[in-house]
Amino acid sequence: MAFSILDSQRSVQLYGTEIWRRFARRMALGRISALRFAGGTPDRLVVAPIDLRIADPHIAEEIYSGRFAMGGSMIDTGGGSPFQIEVANQSFNRSLHGFGWLRHMRAADHDLAFANARALVDDWIVVEGRELGGLAYEPDVLATRLIAWFSHSPIVLRGADHGFYRRFLKSIALQTRYLKHVAGPMPADATRFKARVALAMASLCLPSSAGQVRAASRHLDGEIDAQILPDGGHVSRNPMVLIELLTNLLPLKQTYINLGQKPPHNLAAGMDRMFSALRFFRHSSGELVLFNGSSAVSADRLLGVLRYDETSGAAFREMPHSHYQRLSSGNTVVVADTGTPPRGGLSSQSHAGCLSFELSSGANCFIVNAGAPVVAHTSYADFARMTAAHSTVTLGDRSSLRFSHSAFLGPIVTGGVRRVSVESLDEDGKHQGFSATHDGYTGSLKLLHRRKIRLLTSGHELQGRDEILRPDESAPGPDNKTSAVARFHIHPTISVSMDEDSVVHLTAGDGETWAFVARDLIPKIEEDVHFADLAGARTSKQITLEFVVGQQSQIDWKLIRTNLPRG
Repeated sequence: MAFSILDSQRSVQLYGTEIWRRFARRMALGRISALRFAGGTPDRLVVAPIDLRIADPHIAEEIYSGRFAMGGSMIDTGGGSPFQIEVANQSFNRSLHGFGWLRHMRAADHDLAFANARALVDDWIVVEGRELGGLAYEPDVLATRLIAWFSHSPIVLRGADHGFYRRFLKSIALQTRYLKHVAGPMPADATRFKARVALAMASLCLPSSAGQVRAASRHLDGEIDAQILPDGGHVSRNPMVLIELLTNLLPLKQTYINLGQKPPHNLAAGMDRMFSALRFFRHSSGELVLFNGSSAVSADRLLGVLRYDETSGAAFREMPHSHYQRLSSGNTVVVADTGTPPRGGLSSQSHAGCLSFELSSGANCFIVNAGAPVVAHTSYADFARMTAAHSTVTLGDRSSLRFSHSAFLGPIVTGGVRRVSVESLDEDGKHQGFSATHDGYTGSLKLLHRRKIRLLTSGHELQGRDEILRPDESAPGPDNKTSAVARFHIHPTISVSMDEDSVVHLTAGDGETWAFVARDLIPKIEEDVHFADLAGARTSKQITLEFVVGQQSQIDWKLIRTNLPRG
């Protein structure tokens, strides 16, 4: 009963908070109309920031042929306007209206591609430019479009007549005024951060007074203070957000420098912290860890950001504000999630993966989480957030977090893990490790999960222990019939086999092999799905250890490197 009352109280609070937020935002925004945001048209663009994202001229050819491949869908316009075709895939629509694909037209580097880019921009202005509403004017899409238009204005405007030049600048000015108006009442999340980046970029790219430049800079400073934690992580606890933000902040910083303008006070220090955090979240293989909404990132995109990293030194052992642990020795890296979800809307991408870990060695990831789908897919995204999609223990076939299924609240966290205690298990000269306990099951099952992990100094052995405890930290009685499953998700590039001694062998393409051994339990190899792949969800394998809490409240397991990579 206590659990249901607590859950109900939290739900009431969440609904009350959301009602007030929406009311306050509506009052702040007032009546939205194109006439309200009409104003003067700038006579020119001052500068065009760079775009760090990878571009492909072959995609420009597809677009010229009327084929748009975005958000997991391919749409053939048949020569018509892509902005007048109804597409159910919202990821496609967001990408289309965000105009990030203009970079491919620029990469094509010929007049035909530039003319096509200009025609598509003009088409959007005619179809969408006069109605300030719908998906095209959602803040995230709008900020993305403004950044793209500023960055690729040289190719859009090349060879343009005076009429288009004026329409383009007029539309940019109107969109900038609208974004400036809606940014303030937005929740303090990554979308508002992007909006502030776009507005700071607008203050530099459009003819602006010194006061306007300072105001935009001051607002961006506020977002860095509010959203970038002292250890460099983002308040959402999603490591991938750092790449998104740095991809936009790097060109902005360079634009300030090129124009001889003073950058926001917190920009350089904030970016340095973010780069340090990004190093923390990288595996030995160079891949990004898969926690709390992270997905696959192309090596080119990640390196395109990291090559601007001017900080130095080894990755931190712990991120005390973002609440992650990192163990490393030689070329072995272990990263674990030891934190609670953020509150409210910031938890909309949080995963129920508390105490999950990932293991990489050399050029390979061996133990991972399933990760978030690269392209938003509701059913996949829901499965990816469950505890069972993470390399940790699931109790009673349920997740350690509860998520809202309310369209009003959105997919935020409504219950589950509230407290995680962490202790260091480092021992000089022998191993480094940690012990962490979370309370995500105390409300529903009256149980705690404690995980202890140690990495030997050699880097060749990882020792793990999972304990299921009562809230007073005593062992459950023999009458406790709660089922438990410890899962270890295997990266899809790794081959998995089991020998006659019930030892599971994980072998990478270069020959490196790790052995998984459990004490007093026989592991199973089961089918699995890896969501975080650039080509889409793919099949993989997982190791499972099944037990009943009342019969065996503690399990021990090891991962031991048995064979080094060839060469």
